[in-house]
Amino acid sequence: MLNTETPSSQHRELDQYPTEQLVAAFADDQLTAVHAVRAAVPAIARAVEAAVPRIEAGGRLLYVGAGTSGRLGVLDSVELYPTFSWPHERAVAILAGGADAMFQAVEGAEDDRAQGARDLLALEPSRNDVVLALAASGTTPYVLGAIQAAREVGALTIGIANNPGAPVAAQAECGIILDTGNEIISGSTRLKAGTSQKIVLNTISSAIMVRLHKVYGNLMVDLKPTNAKLFARTVRLTMHATGADEAAARTALEQCGFHVKVAVVALLKKTTVQHAGDLLDQARGSVRGALNS
Repeated sequence: MLNTETPSSQHRELDQYPTEQLVAAFADDQLTAVHAVRAAVPAIARAVEAAVPRIEAGGRLLYVGAGTSGRLGVLDSVELYPTFSWPHERAVAILAGGADAMFQAVEGAEDDRAQGARDLLALEPSRNDVVLALAASGTTPYVLGAIQAAREVGALTIGIANNPGAPVAAQAECGIILDTGNEIISGSTRLKAGTSQKIVLNTISSAIMVRLHKVYGNLMVDLKPTNAKLFARTVRLTMHATGADEAAARTALEQCGFHVKVAVVALLKKTTVQHAGDLLDQARGSVRGALNS
């Protein structure tokens, strides 16, 4: 029996716990997710290093999964646009059962290996694309079909699973095992297995964006402001990065369409936003490169 399916020997009286003890048990069990990710750091780093050159060459991040794992892939894909101005068309997620499965379970969809291959091929993957394949069990046929199809066209495959020896990790070029063990509620991998996958997706996509110069220091300088909160954040980020007062930061941002990178370079180089934009283009989007030019 898979580790993720094996009933836990702990908390056998879970349904009898007082509420505070019940909540504490769930919270404490999540710590295992962090430890599992930490143990997988070398594999995660190898995946990032393999992915960056392909993304730099114009590739896409393609996520594939079923159930909780698939929904986590969707979540990561949609958050890259507001956080890093990453184009929607370059972060695409497919989910066993289609878009409706995001909101309602589509039973049996994950068992269709051929459909996983068809859905992946419908995206017309190329060798520069990076496929992030997720399955807590590591045996999901839909995901395995997508991995096979991706490898046949030369795309990079990163397989993320929660059981040692899982086929999803073994059949991908970059396998990541998150050994979270059994769940506090037996087989409910939406718990710490899901948490560990969320951490890894955050880590991989964010690390790639750092390597693509979407971050200056640890500042989110390439965000896409889409609401009042984010517009205010662009002002605070610009002030923090440059030491400028609010009026100067806002003026620079207004001149460049609230693009923090451009405002930062313009203020620190004491130049126009047009020239700052040119410097960033020449530095391939690197704020540090533009400042040093």
